[in-house]
Amino acid sequence: MSETAQPHGSVVRVGDVAFANHLPLALIAGPCQLEGRNHALEVAAALKEMAARLGIGLVFKSSFDKANRTSGRTARGVGLDEALPVFAEIRESLGLPVLTDVHEAEQCARAAEAVDVLQIPAFLCRQTDLLLAAAATGRAVNVKKGQFLAPWDMAHVAAKVTEAGNPNVIVTERGASFGYNTLVSDMRALPIMARVTQGAPVVFDATHSVQQPGGQGATSGGQREFVPVLARAAVAVGVAGVFIETHPDPDRAPSDGPNMVALADLPALVETLMAFDRIAKA
Repeated sequence: MSETAQPHGSVVRVGDVAFANHLPLALIAGPCQLEGRNHALEVAAALKEMAARLGIGLVFKSSFDKANRTSGRTARGVGLDEALPVFAEIRESLGLPVLTDVHEAEQCARAAEAVDVLQIPAFLCRQTDLLLAAAATGRAVNVKKGQFLAPWDMAHVAAKVTEAGNPNVIVTERGASFGYNTLVSDMRALPIMARVTQGAPVVFDATHSVQQPGGQGATSGGQREFVPVLARAAVAVGVAGVFIETHPDPDRAPSDGPNMVALADLPALVETLMAFDRIAKA
């Protein structure tokens, strides 16, 4: 077998969206930080229209708390209590599956009442109690590979979820630390993670991979112009999905603006990625 993402790995179904390394590309997209009900519904509705028009499976993503902001003085988000009704409304009114981050074990069961995928942030990917609490909900669990981990180390991370009785684990690559304030994406990580996790769906996070952690002093910087470059490379390798944070006006977003894709620019990028995906999986 050639060194590409596993062609016959597991399939993780999130609502009517299927994530698998051999199936057509799926998309996880939304604003980095949940900014309120109206903003979230506006973005989610635009994404739903795009996904339906292009024919791609979509999971809406947004964070209720950015618990690892560079500075304690920057906005963290609306919090779990305010976010849960918004997530529930997006699921019910728009019919979209929803993904959000969890940072503490105690948040998992509550978040699982309103979302379809619990995401483990990269910095927390080895926190056993958090992984087990997420697994116990029965929801799909998307674990981001820590910037400090080798891709083969994700075998143990994924096993914590599956050995807890939850087979619905997705692993996401988001770059590795490369000196100060810089990340590098090693495309070998994609097939390696698929192999060592026994074919778990692999997602490529195209927007956090161009982040510059702490690059603006009190906040992180980013190079959004390279999102299409890395996304095309990852999809050409063969992945289950891409993760792209998007915002109507990224330069005015409360977090991760420099690496988010403008909502108006997303359809053309996704259409290109779908074309690459068809070639990669032909």
